Amino acid sequence: MSQITDRINRLKAELPDDVMLVAVSKFHPVEAVVEAYRAGQRVFGESRPQELLAKVRALETSGLCPDIRWHFIGHLQTNKLKMVLPYVSMVESVDSVHLLDAIDRWGRENNTVTDVLLEYHIAAEETKQGFGRDEILSIVTSPARMNVRLRGLMGMATFTDDQTLVRSDFSRLMSLYGEIIRMRDEGKCPSAGREFNIRSFGMTHDYRIAVAMGADVVRIGTLIFGEREAVVK
Repeated sequence: MSQITDRINRLKAELPDDVMLVAVSKFHPVEAVVEAYRAGQRVFGESRPQELLAKVRALETSGLCPDIRWHFIGHLQTNKLKMVLPYVSMVESVDSVHLLDAIDRWGRENNTVTDVLLEYHIAAEETKQGFGRDEILSIVTSPARMNVRLRGLMGMATFTDDQTLVRSDFSRLMSLYGEIIRMRDEGKCPSAGREFNIRSFGMTHDYRIAVAMGADVVRIGTLIFGEREAVVK
């Protein structure tokens, strides 16, 4: 049994059945993706359009991994949408109204609806992307965009060993999610329908805290694939 297979098996045994594992394969070769797929993993996360497209094409050419699903988890520039949107089942990292509107416009032009998560800036690091609380509330209380389906919130905690701080970051996401659900049930969130039901937070170093606090999706890379091996141009 390979290390990747063993790690996936241990993770799947640990995670509750209702928590989705996104295997973050960025900067790892397509062979590692195939290995993880053969171990039963189906959902993979990529953060760079060029790398995602290269892997999609390699797997299509080989005929391997026919039911693989991709989540885009990095900052997405609007001029790269055509490299991403045709191939992903979800964009987890919508971090601006400009990007949200561009995805909606692309959907109208291509007769499709894209599932997205709104990235909530919960970390102490200013360098991380994401909306503020009031910006997210403004989006969900605005009229729905017909070619974008808001599925929930995504966030990244401060990168630290301080578990109290990590829990505080995650608590902000859970609190906002709960607020949106209450407002939705009162008919105040036309953009957040019944499919607004996903909380994506937790990575290799903090996923256990995330699961304990109610995450529906965890994004784990290093624990599965090891340290980054190569950058795909």
